[in-house]
Amino acid sequence: ALLPYVPRVPPAALPGKLTATTFALERPCCIFDRHANASDTVWLVVAFANASSAFKNPPSRADVPPYERLPTAHSYMTLEMAAAAYACSAPSLAVLRVGGDTACGDQGGRDPCNGPLPSPGPYRVKFLVMGCHGPKAETRWSDPILLRRASSLSTINPAPAHRSSHMVVIASILASLGAVLAAAVLCAVGAEVWGSLCHRDPGTDAFARRSYRTHHIPPALPQPLPPGCRCSPPGLGCFAPRPPGPCPSK
Repeated sequence: ALLPYVPRVPPAALPGKLTATTFALERPCCIFDRHANASDTVWLVVAFANASSAFKNPPSRADVPPYERLPTAHSYMTLEMAAAAYACSAPSLAVLRVGGDTACGDQGGRDPCNGPLPSPGPYRVKFLVMGCHGPKAETRWSDPILLRRASSLSTINPAPAHRSSHMVVIASILASLGAVLAAAVLCAVGAEVWGSLCHRDPGTDAFARRSYRTHHIPPALPQPLPPGCRCSPPGLGCFAPRPPGPCPSK
């Protein structure tokens, strides 16, 4: 049976929705309930977009094309799950990750592998219901899915990216604000230091204003005249010898 469901990449923005080797796919719900029973399985068929029309549904599980044959067969089948996992009542994740298994080389090609996709594609996918006697139902092919391309080293510009005028203006404003803030801090610190230097202690000021008086020195007493000097008026000194005896009084 051909089901009207078309697989698609989720339209919402998701982290890693499309990478160089993987892509996210919406998980179908309530699509296979009328065409599958508990023993059936649902597969995802992945093929290159230009080879999807040539894909032939395998008659049994033993004929399922493995992941390792993708480079030569241009298609493979993966993500084998019980049909009940896509039932309406089954709790499930919102998306499937195609190409997310990096350990496919250790499986020997026997189990269905969900290995990384080898090229950007584009790819087409569809869901296929397989029973004990072969295919039972399938969905339509998806639209082409193109993966991201890895940037070549020759296309990477080693020069730094030029800044836009808006970034230059914003950087200038931030630099000016930083300079103003630094100046304000320096002024505040300088004012604080200057105020502490100019502050005077009241006790120190009182001591500085207190006058200092020297001790009183009494005038020198008159010295006795040497013997043999004649008395003379005060201030003239001795100018002639005289006989011993007291000087006559005036």
